[in-house]
Amino acid sequence: MPISRILFRALISTFLCFFSLTVTSAEPDWDAINQETLEHFQAMLQIDTSNPPGNETVLVEHIAEILSAEGIDVEIYSNDPDRANLVARIRGNGSKQPLLLMAHLDVVTVDPEKWSFPPFGGTLNEEWIYGRGAVDDKDNLVASMMTMLMLKRNEIELDRDVIFLAEAGEEGGVQFGVEFMTRENFEAIDAEYCLAEGGSVVRAGGEALYTGVQTGEKKRRTAVLTVNGIAGHGSIPTRNNAVVLLGQAITALAEWQEPIRLSDTTTTMLARLADISSPESAARYRALLNPGSAAAEEAMLYLLDNEPGTAALLHNTVTPTIVNIGYRYNVIPSAGTASIDVRLLPDEDFDSFLDAIATVIDDPAIEVSWDDGLVRPSAAVQLDTEAFQVIEQVYGEHYGVPIIPRMSTGATDMSYVRAKGVSCYGIGPGIDREDVPLGYGAHSDQERILEQELYLFVQAYHEIVVRLAAQQ
Repeated sequence: MPISRILFRALISTFLCFFSLTVTSAEPDWDAINQETLEHFQAMLQIDTSNPPGNETVLVEHIAEILSAEGIDVEIYSNDPDRANLVARIRGNGSKQPLLLMAHLDVVTVDPEKWSFPPFGGTLNEEWIYGRGAVDDKDNLVASMMTMLMLKRNEIELDRDVIFLAEAGEEGGVQFGVEFMTRENFEAIDAEYCLAEGGSVVRAGGEALYTGVQTGEKKRRTAVLTVNGIAGHGSIPTRNNAVVLLGQAITALAEWQEPIRLSDTTTTMLARLADISSPESAARYRALLNPGSAAAEEAMLYLLDNEPGTAALLHNTVTPTIVNIGYRYNVIPSAGTASIDVRLLPDEDFDSFLDAIATVIDDPAIEVSWDDGLVRPSAAVQLDTEAFQVIEQVYGEHYGVPIIPRMSTGATDMSYVRAKGVSCYGIGPGIDREDVPLGYGAHSDQERILEQELYLFVQAYHEIVVRLAAQQ
């Protein structure tokens, strides 16, 4: 790293450390706050907000009662009485634009028989807290709520309004949640910066490796391939067999390799991954910083086989997922379809990419179209902002590991807020990398979080908000 960057980071770190001392009145009683956090978190996990049907209003009413009892202004918005959204606000002096804290209330459904502890029990067993939503997304929900409570109790004077949005429908049904809020009630949540889900401190063997911060996400849409041929008897092969034509089209897409395209997020990600990797891995990451080179192409081939999650962030992707064709073993079908999961970089144009798919297939017998499903907006955010610098500095203090910006291949509700011009950053608690293959991650058959990592996350979350919002 050039010496000028080192000095710059040192100066920023020194300034922010001094700044944090000037805006906090006293060190919070973290033992008491941790106990309160645990009680609220367990209560949230015990409220079943499985989506479908969601039933988020029950949890909204629970949170509204807690916040209102502390004198925090609360408004409830809904276009379905069972699927409400909560907006709480602590007002600042208005010298800076607001800060939005966002978390979703709903969780994915469960198969109770696969759980060691009741999925809606909020069980604390040894060092783990078990429950659906433990890491998606009631960890962010309780961190946001506890931060609002601490800001109010400590009477911290603010340059910004701090807004807390607890929203419905993230796991399916954005028309009840973020889409509804950004379309009809955006003035209630309009902000300069937003903190939400999508990041984590990645741990392995009990040690933190790096902090991932989500700064963008791909755009998702489903392409549909429709083939039309001539039906016939299976005993007589034909040149226009619809099964063969569809298979050839799918194969062409599977073999298609889109070029590497880097952004501010992925360039920084690769450079910082290189800094913490073995010499062999570091060489590959650095090679990818020179797209089009032979070394970059070789590195990409390695990633496709060994790190497909990282490879997917560097280019547009197409993945065949569903094939519907044929109905009898001895009948050549006349028609069929295939669904292609398409994930595009934030600046890619949907219609242009559909034309590119048709060009790759190059068969007039195959019609290519988009399905009629929901299309989420998408945008990436910049890293040279006050918010990212504060996130980087606070997580660095708490964990002593590098911060790596990440683009998500999946979707979060930040996409709707980013599309409105709000710079959103996804943060989260420490997550053991081993938990996902063991079946304890988000959307897994079970879900859990380390008790101490929950407390550390609440502390870091609160510190980020104070440094961003408190009066200087």
